[in-house]
Amino acid sequence: MHSIGFLVFPGFQVMGFTAVTAFEVANLTSGRELYRITLLSEAGGHIRSSAGFSVETEAFGDAAFDSLFIGAATEVSSTSPAILDYIRRAAKSARRVAAPCTGAFALAEAGLLDGRRATTHWVFARELRDRFPALKVDEDKIFIIDGSIWTSAGMTATIDLALAMIEKDHGEELARTVARKLVVYHRRAGGQSQFSTLLELEPKSDRVQRALDFAGRNLRKIVSVEELAEAASLSPRQFNRVFRSETGQSPAKAIENMRVEAARLMIEDGRHSMDEIATEVGFADSARMRRAFLRVLGQPPQTIRRNVRTFG
Repeated sequence: MHSIGFLVFPGFQVMGFTAVTAFEVANLTSGRELYRITLLSEAGGHIRSSAGFSVETEAFGDAAFDSLFIGAATEVSSTSPAILDYIRRAAKSARRVAAPCTGAFALAEAGLLDGRRATTHWVFARELRDRFPALKVDEDKIFIIDGSIWTSAGMTATIDLALAMIEKDHGEELARTVARKLVVYHRRAGGQSQFSTLLELEPKSDRVQRALDFAGRNLRKIVSVEELAEAASLSPRQFNRVFRSETGQSPAKAIENMRVEAARLMIEDGRHSMDEIATEVGFADSARMRRAFLRVLGQPPQTIRRNVRTFG
């Protein structure tokens, strides 16, 4: 039986509890208590979440846990000295320490990430890198294991982290079964970029949005900057400047990302060949589409299709 201490604090983000659900399903699937979870806090008692409801916790003390989870928050704030001290002490006896999302900041403050690789939610990756230059931040990873330290991206990436732990502890078959029952991928293809790239394109003006809408309707053809500028009612020179200012990307890069996203959805649908998909979204051939997937997602299209088939 693996004991897990799950450390929370006022305002903790409830999506972190998806890891708890994964361990719960592992217990139910196996018919025995593979994981025992204890909710911990600095003073114990009721701790209110960011969603407004509270959970009952125990005050952390000298109990040793096989795994220690650090809760995440919806924003980054300083960790109390008492919690940092507890993390340092608990890390000495725990087999592994896990920090989903913003929990990585607490590990970094405690000095546990110095010289290590780590990840966090893509929104906070730059801040983590700037505040703690002694660690290497890889903002595109869903999760990273560096020795005994496990970090993950935010939100549902906590499930990916928990599934990886279940597989390491009890084998691939159980992890795959738990994933099926949770209706998620056993191993998700790609990195955070597949979710953050298009979100970052959200423009500040209607004119750039009109250009993006035009590009989206015409992915199959070669779309020139002049056509995009016309859709935005700007000169090509003005359009390039405004587009970069509002999206942080060049028009060509944004269109490539849109094509990759459209192709990924068609691959997951499973009804078309790679050549058909490449033609439909404007890559001309599957070789060019593969190179774009590697640039944007870090995975070839075939890996995504294989994962979809495995999951289904």
